[in-house]
Amino acid sequence: MEKDPMLRLRVFDLNCWAICYLSKRRQERISLIGDQLCREGFDLVLLQEIWSERDYSNLKAKLGGCCPFSHYFRSGVIGSGLCVFSKFPILDTLLYQYSLNGYPYMLQHGDWFCGKSVGLVIVRIAEITVNIYVTHLHAEYSREKDAYLPHRVVQAWELAQFIRHTAKAADVVLLGGDLNMHPGDVGIRLLRSWTGLRDAFTEAQRFEGCEDGCTLIPSNCFTVKSELQSFPLGIRIDYILYKAVSSFTVECEELRTTTGTVPGLDIPYSDHEAVMAVLCIQRRQQTASVTIDAAMPALLEVLSEARTEVCMGLLAARQQRYSSGRMAVLAMLLLLLQAVGVLGMLGGVAAAQPFPALSVSLLAFFALAILLFAAGLHLFHSIEVKMLQGTEEQMEMAMRGLQEQPLHH
Repeated sequence: MEKDPMLRLRVFDLNCWAICYLSKRRQERISLIGDQLCREGFDLVLLQEIWSERDYSNLKAKLGGCCPFSHYFRSGVIGSGLCVFSKFPILDTLLYQYSLNGYPYMLQHGDWFCGKSVGLVIVRIAEITVNIYVTHLHAEYSREKDAYLPHRVVQAWELAQFIRHTAKAADVVLLGGDLNMHPGDVGIRLLRSWTGLRDAFTEAQRFEGCEDGCTLIPSNCFTVKSELQSFPLGIRIDYILYKAVSSFTVECEELRTTTGTVPGLDIPYSDHEAVMAVLCIQRRQQTASVTIDAAMPALLEVLSEARTEVCMGLLAARQQRYSSGRMAVLAMLLLLLQAVGVLGMLGGVAAAQPFPALSVSLLAFFALAILLFAAGLHLFHSIEVKMLQGTEEQMEMAMRGLQEQPLHH
């Protein structure tokens, strides 16, 4: 039997930073991104932070010649910001919205309103079924005191589980996106070890771009410099990950990143650098045997580490649930005391009201506002506790299952 021909797949991934009314020179940059994609003719384009459907429509119109098939994933209050453009027909799509995604009262961060999700697009290329995943995890606003770390670990776990359970019929799995995690962080190690995904940067035969593959760099004029003070070269948080399933092999022939400004202009495409990979897919002559024995100790270790982070988040969530519940009870007691005083005065039992009616009304309004706010917080943190507890139990079950597996398959 002759060797099957090799399929070369050119992939583009970018967090476009296209927030309406907030991102600088948004429409100009979206136009430049579209022009670049048309020039290079990528096979697959994975984009994040396309918050405006008009921006998506403009890109769709511009890319109609090179990537005529596309899908925009809608979720949350303002949308997931995720979209995929493909040179090949899209057979199916699916969206999974993460169960935890920050806090609605942290308005200055806004992640909760985005409905952070993972989108799946399935395409068939020359009899090869490719599952393409695009995602954007919760941002890290403080490296030293990261209040969102448990949520991001839960998202990484749910992403890994989503890929494992939806990729069983695929020949090739491809994940692109802004994972908001450094390569050594527990979340990225959990994702890679639990799914078997390979990192295009570390696997690439040739690399060209920012040093260490960084995608947030100090020389980008849109980057918040204070976030990179401890990282003079920048940080790598945008990834293209891949693996072969069944009887195929995938190798990363080349990886590139943009390096700041658009050639010939004074403006970058985004506050992130784009990641561009050339993947070579080929049918293998003999199906490789599957074994995870060597990786078992490392997998158990990263699962244990991730579970510890989730448990820490669970403790904090329970404390917040208790505090908000106590606040709601105190506000309710204050309202009841006021109600008893007013009823006593109306019934002639109590003396005339010693305070002005306006002050009493304002106090009642204030107590009611606190009651509603605290009750809302209590409900939210109750949900958070359940989601964290559920994830911790899933991880415990996964660890137990690994420990009980036979030594070889």
